[in-house]
Amino acid sequence: ISKGPGNSKSSKSTAVPPGPPMYLDLVYIPNHSNRKNVDVEFFKRVRSSYYVVSGNDSAAEEPSRAVLDSLLEGKAQWDSNMQVTLVPTHDSEVMREWYQETHEKQQDLNIMVLASSSTVVMQDESFPACKIEL
Repeated sequence: ISKGPGNSKSSKSTAVPPGPPMYLDLVYIPNHSNRKNVDVEFFKRVRSSYYVVSGNDSAAEEPSRAVLDSLLEGKAQWDSNMQVTLVPTHDSEVMREWYQETHEKQQDLNIMVLASSSTVVMQDESFPACKIEL
């Protein structure tokens, strides 16, 4: 039986098909954390101790608030409360607002966000505490 365009089950496609979860140490959120490629299903399936969040283009909605919210929703469905660390590569307005507005939920879900604008000062030297260039 062939399926024509009108016979498909759903027009909604997801970036990561349903299935068993994968556990990784470090994941770079694809496409500058744009919501076109990352949804709740991504975070339900791709479980990591560290997620790198790039993107510093508010006009292109990168990083996407929807992607950050998907992390919270997806992580809430994990069967364990392992710690997750979000590593932003830029200090963006979207990231700051999301962090402030969802801080309590992040704590409940054991999610820590590294501040990209943190500075370490040692004697006469100072340098960024967290700077990742990809």
